[in-house]
Amino acid sequence: MFHVKNVPVWERVLRVLAGLAVAAAALYWLPGPWGWLVAAGALGLVASGLVGYCPMCAMVGRRLDVPPR
Repeated sequence: MFHVKNVPVWERVLRVLAGLAVAAAALYWLPGPWGWLVAAGALGLVASGLVGYCPMCAMVGRRLDVPPR
């Protein structure tokens, strides 16, 4: 299934960087399975940044401003 991108490039970069930072911090500071659980959740943020589509943003009707052709 193809989705229209609804996350701008600058936000995609921030999502990837923030997700990687949270995952690394969770694995470093949280002991045992809690660190792995938080890191797995942070990878969802990384995935939405890499793909450029956020399901929650789509639910509230967020769209990118696309110039007409």
